[in-house]
Amino acid sequence: MSPIKRTTMYSSGGKKLYAVRNADGSFKDIQTYERAHRADMAHKSQAELAAAAKKKSTRKKAAKRKTS
Repeated sequence: MSPIKRTTMYSSGGKKLYAVRNADGSFKDIQTYERAHRADMAHKSQAELAAAAKKKSTRKKAAKRKTS
């Protein structure tokens, strides 16, 4: 999930929208839910990156032991 607080709204056509506001309350960015969700899923969290790196390093160690 994004660290930025999003306001949920709906367009006149009924699509769900996410709006991000500036400090003064004006809109900084408005995206459809579909685009925002797709962008969130494309980025990995720090925890996911750390887990993937740990898994990769254990695979290399096991492969070295096996070939020796």
